[in-house]
Formats: sequence, C-alpha cells, structure tokens
Amino acid sequence: MRDDNCIFCKIANGEIPSATLYEDEDFRVILDLGPATKGHALILPKNHFANLFEIPEDMDAKAFILAKKIAKKMKDVFGCDGVNIVQNNGVAAGQTVFHFHIHLIPRYEGDHAGVTWKPGTLTDEEREEILQKWK
Repeated sequence: MRDDNCIFCKIANGEIPSATLYEDEDFRVILDLGPATKGHALILPKNHFANLFEIPEDMDAKAFILAKKIAKKMKDVFGCDGVNIVQNNGVAAGQTVFHFHIHLIPRYEGDHAGVTWKPGTLTDEEREEILQKWK
C-alpha cells in the first residue's frame, strides 16, 4: 500500500534517487537531506503508514530492530559518541512528513544538535491525576 502523493513513498521505492545506506524488501535507509549531524539517516518503510499509530506492530518491530542495527554500524563507521533514535508522531511532536519514519542521528561531543528539553517537575498532584486517568 503506497500513497502516490507521498514523497517518502517515492524515495523508499526508488522512484526518486536517494543516498541509500541500506535496503531490504520492507525498508530503505537513506541519508537525510537536512542533516542534524554528519551521517543523519532516515529509516523509511516501503509501504505507506502515516505514523506509529497506523503501522502494524510487526512492521514497527522490524523498523526498531533495523534502527538498532544501523545505529551500531554508525558508531563503527562514523566513530560517533552516541546516536539519537527519534520518531515523531503528529505536528505537535514535530512530524513534518506524514509517512512513518525513524531518524538516526549520530551524536558527537560538542555537536550542538538539539533533541533536548528543559526538565519540568512532576508534582504530587499531577502524578496522582495522571495515575488516576491511566487506570
């Protein structure tokens, strides 16, 4: 299942050229054209799913297993100090292309790439409210 209007569908299926790092029957891993750091890559499923809530569990499991494999290779190839594995869902979470994808961002000491937030405080009242709603 593909979306003819989706740029990531076209890239994942080879209709638009990309710098491909890995490919199998379900996924293509490409270099991001707007990298946060050297080696920033995207894991794209070849089938179209808008986000984590739409992708079948067996496919998201495969995607995250692949993320681990590619992240390990990034450490070997780039000598990076760490790797962020980021997956955004919805505009409020920073998703800009509505085709499930995973960012693999090699991190280097002092690189100043983001993916941080200012920690807040979990109050007793908020904790209890959340736990009650969660039940």
